[in-house]
Amino acid sequence: MTDTIYLDHAATTPTHPDVLEEMLPWFNEQYGNPSSMYSLGRKSGEAVATAREHVARLINAHPDCVFFTSCGTESDNWAVKGVAYAARKKRDHIVTTAIEHHAVLDSVHALDKQGFNTTIVPVDADALVDPDDLRKAITDKTALVSVMHANNEVGTIEPIAEIAKICRDKGVVFHVDAVQTVGNYPVDVEAIGCDLLSISAHKLYGPKGVGALYVRKGTRIARYLDGGGQERNRRAGTENVPGLVGFGKAAELALVEMPPAVERCTRLRDRLKDAIFANIPNVKLNGHPSLRLPNNLNVSVIGIEGESMMLRMDMLGVCVSTGSACTTGSLEPSHVLMAIGLPHEVAHGSQRFSLGRWTTQEQIDRTAEVFPGVVALLREMSPMYHK
Repeated sequence: MTDTIYLDHAATTPTHPDVLEEMLPWFNEQYGNPSSMYSLGRKSGEAVATAREHVARLINAHPDCVFFTSCGTESDNWAVKGVAYAARKKRDHIVTTAIEHHAVLDSVHALDKQGFNTTIVPVDADALVDPDDLRKAITDKTALVSVMHANNEVGTIEPIAEIAKICRDKGVVFHVDAVQTVGNYPVDVEAIGCDLLSISAHKLYGPKGVGALYVRKGTRIARYLDGGGQERNRRAGTENVPGLVGFGKAAELALVEMPPAVERCTRLRDRLKDAIFANIPNVKLNGHPSLRLPNNLNVSVIGIEGESMMLRMDMLGVCVSTGSACTTGSLEPSHVLMAIGLPHEVAHGSQRFSLGRWTTQEQIDRTAEVFPGVVALLREMSPMYHK
């Protein structure tokens, strides 16, 4: 796999070597339970506290507002359901958008089945939500608005600071799913003005199985897991100390490595985009042309299936995606691409290239070299393209 070109960083990132090195002692040398009062336990507790400080610093938050979870999905579930349950007696309305990750959308659908009122706000053809549409959707019964910072499939960056102000003016809790942005794009909870923000370690070169939820002081949110008194009695469960140590190190490294990576990914992404559009006819860019993640390029290639392209690219040593890794294997077209109005046949032909900190120009040029050939071969074989 040493020659493999990995262009699916939106699905997961490789663990940073410095992160792995930082984690190793906490598996079999420093193995105390952070809740224990003896020295091994205290050292683990101190390590967890240090990790919390690093994660907080990355998003410009107070460490007391950072609560560790098992993943971004849990963070989203806790944010959506926790606020809904806490507010249920007075407010029972939840608002979100049509392009959210399933961790948010499925949580909202679950609440709908429990008797909550829900509103799914549409987006435009670039996957951009109109703040005025959200403003109109809010009622005096709205408990929560949840909008992602940037879409995981098409990369569009949403106007979350403007939405946060609308929510604040109306006294509504605002949650941001920032799983795709934290560590890969600047995130400042004070500048945004959000009340809740979800993070996942494995999207920023940390380990899998670790996440966090930022909760602004004063935000009413119900306890999500019952059991012990961990996470200041808000989220039960013995802490994953090695994972949290890795999460903290990844956050620490992101402050240094993210700025140059943003510049490099933007340049390489545009290089790949220009090459694709110069050498392949009938290709459509998905997502906003400029308000998008620096490392995201999502295109629809007219006339062929995205899965076929992905498998052919894999045979040539290039890992790409047809969309969200969480829905790989589904025969249904992406809900995001359907939400932006693409016909089924166009949505099925999507390909997502997501670059990372160590993506090189040589890798991009190799990808740009082989992709047109894959498209030409599959189009030659496709009755759909020759109709």
